[in-house]
Order: sequence, then C-alpha cells, then structure tokens
Amino acid sequence: MRPYIILEKPIGKTPLESVQEWKHANPEYADVPASYAGRLDPMASGKLLILLGDECKKQEEYTGLDKEYVIEVLLDLSTDTGDALGLPAYTGKAASPDTSAIDSALRSVIGRHLVPYPAFSSKTVNGKPLFLYTLEGTLDTIAIPEHEETIYRIKLLERSEIEKGDLAYRIDSLVSLAPRSDEPSKKLGADFRQDEIRAAWKQAFDTMPKRSFMILRLRVTCASGTYMRTLASRIATELGTTALALSIHRTRIGRFQRRFGFWTHWF
Repeated sequence: MRPYIILEKPIGKTPLESVQEWKHANPEYADVPASYAGRLDPMASGKLLILLGDECKKQEEYTGLDKEYVIEVLLDLSTDTGDALGLPAYTGKAASPDTSAIDSALRSVIGRHLVPYPAFSSKTVNGKPLFLYTLEGTLDTIAIPEHEETIYRIKLLERSEIEKGDLAYRIDSLVSLAPRSDEPSKKLGADFRQDEIRAAWKQAFDTMPKRSFMILRLRVTCASGTYMRTLASRIATELGTTALALSIHRTRIGRFQRRFGFWTHWF
C-alpha cells in the first residue's frame, strides 16, 4: 500500500471531494484511512498531499512542509474572503504601478510577518472556526489570533490587463464552480454563498465605469501556513490599493533551502 498520494485538485472541489473521487477510482483503498497534509481552498487548485493508512500518524511531519504557488493578484478590487468567492468591494481606485513599484512591493513582503488569521479560515477559537464567527456576524466578540507567515522568495512572472467585461465573465465562471451541499450542518453560509456572491459581483460590475484592471502573476515560495489570499492584500497595500487572489495554484510541496535558493525534496 502506498504511504501517500499526490492529487491535482481542480478549482471548485473541496479536498474531501477530491479524496472521495480518488477512492472511488481506487476501490482497494476505500476503507483505508486518509488525511490531508495541508489543505487547499475550494477556489485554489494544484498539488494536494494525502497520507494513507499508518502514514496518517506522521501527519505533523508533513504539514510543516514548504510550499510554492503561482497566483494571480487582481488589483483595485477586494472581497471579504480575499478571493473571487467573496462579496466584492470596489473603491474606484485605478492603480497602474510600474515594474519598479511592483518590485519594491514584492520585496517588502519577503521574510517573516506576524499577521491575523483570515476571517474566512478554519482556524478555531473556543472550538469554533473563524469562518463561522464571520458568517454569524460575531467576529467582533473574539480576539482574532495571529500567526507567522514566511515568504522565502517571490517573482513577478507577468503583468497584464483585463477589461471589465472579460473580468466579469471570468469571475462569474469561477464562482459557478463552487461546490454545493445539502448537509444541514452547512446551512449557514450554504453553498459558499455563491448565489448571493454572484448577484453582488453583477451589481458591482453594472455600476462601475468601463475600465481595465491590472493582474500580477507571481511565483511565491513560502513556509507552511502562508495564506495567498492575505498575501495579495498585503502586496496591494504596498501599492496603495486593494486586491484579491484571482487564482491560486499550488505547484510544489517539500523542503526549500532558503540559504541556497533551491528545493532539496518535493512532491
């Protein structure tokens, strides 16, 4: 029996759905315990490391592994989740940073940073995940815990522009991929609020003037526990605007040698 598998999780599926599909295709593993060694948001794609059988007992040895992502940072728009699957906010800003400004902003986020957990995350406080407090409207009744995020290196791969109409179509297509569930336990925030979110995006685009938006495509090498959604926001703050992570794709899981700048092992 294999000790682990590497799945390529598509956008719109939860890690659990990805594992269930793999087990269905590999029935000999149907009753074998499986556990995640690092989750991925439903709107993120890429490598998902799944431990099998007795290897699940070694989960802590895997969850701290470094990660690499290729992400798209969409400037001048933000959401309450930090990605496209959230309620949008548009301030009317029109940022057009040059390469020098972008490089400066990227350098500023390299290193260790103590930051709050995202409001829409599974981090628990008093036994309840933060996203439930957020959906209930009770987030202000607790102290949001902080954690350390470490960026080893970050590289600008591409800077591009997208017209409002094309962006509206892309976001609507992305949100439509969000999973739906009939489980009573998931009634609050049911179906990731996608019907409410799609309506809010439509209203936002209908009321804003004709314009284009800048997208920064980045390769990010980081320590475990670093949220790409909040990284996008921090980069935008350095550029004097807002942002969201339009796409998140995990490309590597393993050990990155910070001193020498290469991977010694990856999945």
